[in-house]
Amino acid sequence: MKNRPTDLGATTQDGEAIAEASLDIVSELVPGETLRDRMRRKAVHATGDPEFQYLMRFDGNPVRSGAAAVQAGNPFVTDVTMPRHGITDRDHDCGKHTALGHGEDLAEREGLTRTEAGVIALDEQGVYDDAIAVIGNAPTAALTLADRIEAGTRPSVVVATPVGFIKAAESRARLREVGSEYGVPTITNVGRRGGSGLAAALANELIHVANEEVIEG
Repeated sequence: MKNRPTDLGATTQDGEAIAEASLDIVSELVPGETLRDRMRRKAVHATGDPEFQYLMRFDGNPVRSGAAAVQAGNPFVTDVTMPRHGITDRDHDCGKHTALGHGEDLAEREGLTRTEAGVIALDEQGVYDDAIAVIGNAPTAALTLADRIEAGTRPSVVVATPVGFIKAAESRARLREVGSEYGVPTITNVGRRGGSGLAAALANELIHVANEEVIEG
C-alpha cells in the first residue's frame, strides 16, 4: 500500500489520529492542489510555521524531476548524516550517499571544510550526476555544488535548505542562479532559516509523489 502524500510514519491508532488532525490543519493553512502546494505544505508541517510557505522557491520543474529520479532509482546524496537518516527507506529503491566523510585528505591539504571536500570527492566519482542532491546543513556544500554544476555536473534535482547566519541564504541564491542557467531544477527557501529536518521532509515528499499518479503542478 502506498503512503498518503504527507504520511508522517504513524503506526498506532492514537498516532494516526494525531497525524490526520495535523495534516488537516496544514491543509487549511496551505490550500491548493499543485505539486508545489504539496511541497509548501510539507515545509509548513516540518517547520511548524505557516509563514514558511511564502519562503519556498521552485525553479525549473523540480517536483516532477525529483519524483522521476526516485522512480528511476537514482541515489540521494546528502551533505551530512542528519538529512540522510531523515529520508525514509520505504517505497523506493534509491541508494543514499553522504558527502561528509569523503575527501578528508583533500580537506586537510586544501584547507576546505569537510562537507566542501566531500562534495568534490563524490562529484569526482560521478555520484552527483542524475542524483537527488539534498543539502540541509552546510552552506559550503551548497556553494561547492553550485560550482560543480557550473563546471558540468548535472543532478536531477537539488533540494537545498542550509541554515544559518553566514552564507546560508547566499548559498541557496547561488544554487538557484546556477540551476536556472544550466537547467538543474532546484527546491530552496529564502532567508536564514532551514535545516536538515526540512530538507529530509521535502525529499520524503518527492518519494510520496513518485509513488502516485502524476498530477499537474
